[in-house]
Order: sequence, then C-alpha cells, then structure tokens
Amino acid sequence: MNRPIRRVAFVAMIMFALLFANGTYMILFRQASLDAQPQNRRVRDAEFAQDRGSILAAGNTEIATTKVVKDRFEFLRTYPEGELYAPITGFYSYDHARTGLESSYNTELAGTDDSLFVRRLIDLISNRTPRGANVETTILPAAQKAAARTLGNNKGAVVALDPQTGAVLALVTSPSYDPNDIASHDLEKADKAYRKLAADPDRPLSNRAVREIYPPGSTFKLVTAAAALTDGKTADSKVASPNRLKLPNTNTYLGNSTNCGGKTTTIAHALEVSCNTAFANLGIELGQDKLRAQAQKFGFDRRHLSDLSGVASQFPDSMDAAQTALSAIGQFDVAASPLQMAMVTAAIANDGELMDPYLVSQVQAPDLTAIQTHRPQRLSQAMTAADARELKQMMVGVVENGTGGNGGISGVEVGGKTGTAQSDPNRKPFAWFTSFAPADNPQVAVAVVVEDADIPRQDIAGGRVAAPIARAVMQAVLEQ
Repeated sequence: MNRPIRRVAFVAMIMFALLFANGTYMILFRQASLDAQPQNRRVRDAEFAQDRGSILAAGNTEIATTKVVKDRFEFLRTYPEGELYAPITGFYSYDHARTGLESSYNTELAGTDDSLFVRRLIDLISNRTPRGANVETTILPAAQKAAARTLGNNKGAVVALDPQTGAVLALVTSPSYDPNDIASHDLEKADKAYRKLAADPDRPLSNRAVREIYPPGSTFKLVTAAAALTDGKTADSKVASPNRLKLPNTNTYLGNSTNCGGKTTTIAHALEVSCNTAFANLGIELGQDKLRAQAQKFGFDRRHLSDLSGVASQFPDSMDAAQTALSAIGQFDVAASPLQMAMVTAAIANDGELMDPYLVSQVQAPDLTAIQTHRPQRLSQAMTAADARELKQMMVGVVENGTGGNGGISGVEVGGKTGTAQSDPNRKPFAWFTSFAPADNPQVAVAVVVEDADIPRQDIAGGRVAAPIARAVMQAVLEQ
C-alpha cells in the first residue's frame, strides 16, 4: 500500500473512531436531553401514547388516570375531579408539557424511571403493554372538598398539614382550572384552552398555596411571640401597648385595629386581641436578628414542597428600627406562602418540632408493590417544647377569648391566629387565619388566605372571612 492510500485510510479510521465516540457519548450522556427537546415530536408522540399510572388521593381515590381511546394516541389522560385537584396533579399536555405531580413524577408515571427497569424488561419479554407506576398522595378527599367548598369563588388558598408528620392533608387554590381541557387529544382545542387560562387576569394556573407569597399580617405575630418566649419572656410578660406608636426615627404612627386593654398589656392578651403596637414594641426590643433567626427556624428563606416547585417565604435583611417594628406584625417586606404559615402553626402544635411537608406518600409499581415510600423527616426544633406549649395555650386564648372565635369547633379545643394584611392602600386587604386542633393532641394545622377580602380595612378580616374556612377543614380532618 503506498503512502497516500495509507494516509487516506488513517484519516478514515480517525473519522470513524470520532463518529463512534460521538454516537456513544450521545447515547450515554445526551439521550435524556435530546428526548426532552420540544422539536423531537417522535419521542413526544411515543410518550403521549403511553399508559400512564394513576395519581391517587388517600384511600385510593383516583385524581388522575388514563383511559383507552380510539385515536392515534390510544391513551387519554383524564382528571375525574379536575378543578378540585388541579393544583396537585397539574396537567399533562402534548404542546405545553407538564406541571404539578405530572411533571415532578413524570418518569415514574410514564414507566421510564430506573426503578421500573425490571418491570419494563418483563413487559418486553411477555409482550405486555407497559404501564406506569401509581403515585399515592397524602391528600384527604374530605378535607380537600371542605376547603374548596368553603373557599368558594374567593381568590385565595388553603393548606392543611398533619403537624406530627408534615403530610399535606389538603391543598386548594382558587380560582382553579380543569386540566382535562389541556390534556385533550384535540390539540388545537387544548392549545386554545391553555392560552385562555394563561391570559386570564385571575391567574387560575397559579398555585397560590405554595408558589405565591403574601404579606402575612398579624399571623406573623406567632413568630414574634415565639421569638419573645425564646428570649426569656412569658405569656404574662408586660409590653407597652399605646393606642398608637410613633415608629422610630419617623413621623409615621402605627395604630391598632382593636382595644389593647390599656397602655400596657401581657403578650398573651396582645395576641388574643392582635395588638399592633404591643408586637411592634416587642419587635423593636428583640431586634431584627432574633426575629429573623426565629423566622428561619420556622422555615422562612427556604424552599419547601419541591414536588410542586414551592417558593421560599421571605424575611427581610438590613432593616432599621421602624422597619423591624413593621416586620414584627407581618408588614414591611415580610412575605409568606399559605404553606409556610401552616408550617409555623404545625410546628407550634407539635411541641416546637417542625416536620418537612410532603405530598407523596408512596410510589407503587403497576402490581401495587411499593417502590418508593416516604418517611417523615424533621426540619428543625423551631422552639423548645415548653415554649411551644405556652404559645399553644396563647393561641387557644385567641379562639376562646379573642379575634379567632369564628374558628372554634364545639367540643374541641382549637388554637388559632387571625391576620389582616394590607399590601396596597388602593386594594382590599388579605384575610388570614391559621389554626390547629385539637389542642391536647393536634391532628391538623391549617392556613387560609383570602385575597381582596370584601370588608372594611379596619376590620379583623381573618376572623370573619378566613376562620370559617379553616374550621370546616379541621372538622373534615377530625371526622376521618
């Protein structure tokens, strides 16, 4: 073989080697990203035609399932009670991908997850149609329905947790939407449905429970009270509670929405009547660092419930004394999701122990054997058990003697806290209520927010609007 031919052969060998190396690299390392490319319609067609597993509420109630249809995709994703569970299931769409659990558990539901490899092999050998795994959630249908029914057409959200485990018992946002419309095999119709929802000014696609943060108003006084107890104060410690308080180094006065009972009052009474000036003074005395540390122990500044892409609630940095006073009553730049305020209440109810909230209890193979099981996890000791028990009794006082009376349940000792948050002088306030029951052995902690509460700004919006919603959810859980 002469030299030119050898050179050509050598170059050809190098090119073939590079081609094989590139092919191997793409198969081993780029397959997932290439499969996920929106332009890859063949992969999308194959995935959309799969027999996906079901998403279940507690008690094996199907909230997302698949049925056989006679069209090119063969299997249609359906949602038996679409709007009720949409914030949890999300949607499964040909042109608009996936959201909610349909997204975070996509590989399990589609049957392509590594944990189902053996199952896929068996299906291949036996020539059986592959089926995805089932995802079982912690949602209690009765609590979910009670939350949706009582929230009604109000814009807002409800979250209920098991304080002892962190399990999400109910998660409702309003307005909601019907994911069946977006999952339709009539792709043009599905696209129009999605675009209409995306353009809706009421934002029905938004998950207000875990992906929206609001000024928590007076419900944040629970965090301030916890910081005060941690600092050595007690429920009977006295704090100045003037009719109005001039904020430090400003010409701005902070007033009260209720009668605080005199120029000084106890922390317990200040919580019962939601005394702004008392808690603002507490905030100034404690300082921003102690308030921030307490908020972070309750979970602020961290993301939670990643299954639904939960966002972090926020406690501001670098404040002056006036801003610290406002932050102590849940104003200024404090912002919290309903999930976060449910976590605060759950931790107080659980003797100060904050559990990591979770939504999925188990992933089941098609033969119903468990391939993933969630075990409750502790996030932090937000406060000592003794301090938590003292704060629990203070919250019971809010319901029995203070602003939270509408959250009470006959024959059950309930603890709660109202909140009215004013984010803008030109809009109606947010109404909050957060609570737990029963006080001696808490089984449920609830947080409710109602946007644009239609009552006078000076009224205790949380007690009138949000507390009855929380009461209905607590009753539904306790009756299980």
